[in-house]
Amino acid sequence: MVHLKGISKIYEGKYVLKNIDVEVHRGELLVILGESGSGKSTLLKCINHLVHPDEGLVEAEEELFTTSPAYEWRRKFGYVFQNIGLFPHMTVLENLYIVPDMNSGDSTDKYDKAAELLKLVGLPAAQFGNRFPSELSGGQQQRVGVARALATSSPVMLMDEPFSALDPITRYQLQRDLLSWKSHYHLTIVFVTHDIREARFLADRIVIMEKGQIAQLGVWDELRQNPANEYIESLLNQEY
Repeated sequence: MVHLKGISKIYEGKYVLKNIDVEVHRGELLVILGESGSGKSTLLKCINHLVHPDEGLVEAEEELFTTSPAYEWRRKFGYVFQNIGLFPHMTVLENLYIVPDMNSGDSTDKYDKAAELLKLVGLPAAQFGNRFPSELSGGQQQRVGVARALATSSPVMLMDEPFSALDPITRYQLQRDLLSWKSHYHLTIVFVTHDIREARFLADRIVIMEKGQIAQLGVWDELRQNPANEYIESLLNQEY
């Protein structure tokens, strides 16, 4: 589905990512887990070339980035940011309408598509569509962010610590809802987090990053029972 092949990124003469090789399987939720500075967000941004790797290639649906213009490549992915990234001067509906895939058809079709997405994320358009982001809670804003990513009609969603700023109750509800949305839309998701409990709850597989490299990759039980080194054992023990 998505294959990172030998990805490296250098800043100021130092590797922040080094020789990353991982394949994201169709329909899985792959969590990239690591401490601050481990390279996890940089790796996510390399997938849709918000950050351009200095070495290596990204392949999606058997197409290499080098064969696509950047703007076309980025449309292959829905993207949910940590800081949500809604336009404050636009209503909820207008924030969805800016997605290129929403622009086809007449205004009724456009509204119907947006309304369907807002209903899916628990924000009925009749009640929330004309509100501005400042009139929403943090959890509601992030739901709009997810709806906007779904509006791309992409089968792959990239999520960069999307729930980290939310209170624990809202965060848990959104985690549960995310699994439901994944099933509904048959999504493949790459999800960045530093929260070990979140990784355990969501992930089909987990990539553990350490100093810009993959320290270990596997399912939760495998990582817990057979940690590759003391760092991983210590990291995963923080879950308890």
